[in-house]
Amino acid sequence: MIKNNRYICGIDLAWHCDKNNSAMAFGELMDGELIITDLIPSIKTIARILQKIKEKPALTGLALDASLIIPNQTGQRICEQQLNGYYRSKKAGCHPTNQTLYPNADSVKLSQHLTQLGFYHLNHPGRGCWQLECYPHPAIIELFALTERHLYKKGSVATKIQGQIRLAKYLNRLHYSQVLRLTINTPYQCHLEPEYITALKGHTLKQNEDTLDAIICAYIGGLYVTGVKNQCFGDTENGYIYVPQQKCI
Repeated sequence: MIKNNRYICGIDLAWHCDKNNSAMAFGELMDGELIITDLIPSIKTIARILQKIKEKPALTGLALDASLIIPNQTGQRICEQQLNGYYRSKKAGCHPTNQTLYPNADSVKLSQHLTQLGFYHLNHPGRGCWQLECYPHPAIIELFALTERHLYKKGSVATKIQGQIRLAKYLNRLHYSQVLRLTINTPYQCHLEPEYITALKGHTLKQNEDTLDAIICAYIGGLYVTGVKNQCFGDTENGYIYVPQQKCI
């Protein structure tokens, strides 16, 4: 049981932060519940993201959907190979990350800045501030006991809308979780409402997708602090991906 309040952030980070939108979800973790207290559905540039982080002095950890450590010049990272071996059959493998495809990656720059601020990779939640790389697709499979990857990112507008609505229903069910309850503060509950999602299109639909991903990242961070069953592919030298392997509904 978590006795002391912890403040965490989930970030769905765009590959090119200056051009594309990222999303951030801030949450308070206490007594077996993660309360999303602040959502930023659209934010650009590493500088602005760092500014928002520095505005939260009580923040103890961040879970990011982004490749934070990329030492390899070509091919896949070892952690990606390992994760694909485990989740590819469930259609939840990941694309290769390397320095040739992503030279001077914004994700690596952000991670390095976070380290300078005292957020260390996979640091023990009780011993200091931490950052971790996560990947929503396999996490969603595990959290909701799905047989394969949940589809909400590709396809027609109608397919994306229905995928987001189903994902929002899963997230709402976490409010009753015996593992870690998820509560979305009232001003932000609209992002999980079918009527709101149905009316979206174009960049607003993509923005809501990013927002849902940021919430999932924050929840993964909460599970990391809680210490649930998990698998961490790779290591902090060559790159890693943390995946909770705990059914939560």
